[in-house]
Amino acid sequence: MGNKFELLARWGYAARGIVYMVLGALAIWGAGSSATTENALSTVLSQPFGRILLGAVAIGLIGHVLWRLAQGVLNADHVKNDAKGIVGRLASVGSAVVNMALAFTAATMALGMGGGSSGSGSSGESEAAASALQLPFGNVLLGLVGVGLIIGGLVQAWRGFSKEYQKRIKLPAGHENVLHPICVFGLAARGLLLAVTGGFMIYAAFTVNPEQAGGLSDALDWIQSLPYGGVLYTLAAVGLIAFGIYSGVQARYRQVDAPDASDIKQTASKIPGVA
Repeated sequence: MGNKFELLARWGYAARGIVYMVLGALAIWGAGSSATTENALSTVLSQPFGRILLGAVAIGLIGHVLWRLAQGVLNADHVKNDAKGIVGRLASVGSAVVNMALAFTAATMALGMGGGSSGSGSSGESEAAASALQLPFGNVLLGLVGVGLIIGGLVQAWRGFSKEYQKRIKLPAGHENVLHPICVFGLAARGLLLAVTGGFMIYAAFTVNPEQAGGLSDALDWIQSLPYGGVLYTLAAVGLIAFGIYSGVQARYRQVDAPDASDIKQTASKIPGVA
């Protein structure tokens, strides 16, 4: 089981890398509004043998979901049960939920059951924000999601600059001088874009207006509106490609401790009512 699960986890990192490299390419050669995950998946689908390629990406994304759940629920990385460890595990579960939707979209498109661009890069975020705002204290919940995205983005950038990411990735000595700057750049760019989307969520919560929520494409458009926006936008788009390469590095070199039966039993023993 272990080797098969490890293969699936590495496949997941590779699939995520493909999606982000396509996103970056769409942003560079198109516009911010083109850089949506659905457009990225549609681009893969349009290639020769695209349905097979997209099916492989979908399987990889499912593997990534399972791996993130293993990290969060089963503590596959064996992090400490302190505040930092618990926050990290919660972030893994959150990542699994987000990637679950992406995997479902990829699978339905590969099977010919969906596809095509919606034409709006932020429609999904707006719909999710609208659903959240209908809940009791929904604006508070949405604001907390925004804060979580900002913190997550800053932490991701910090993991690059501090070399924290290398705790579980052993870069090959002959290529470290090339791969490390790419990894840092990718982590910083994605972290910045996550933080910007978190700001959108907080503003949507403050105004109680789900239309103010935005995703990756909106974050890129916002960056482009800043002074020297053209340069910053290009850096952000190239950074998405760098993050895709970083995901490929994870697929090849990351330490993956596949959960076994003892991990499952240990987790189950902590659930009330489970022997």
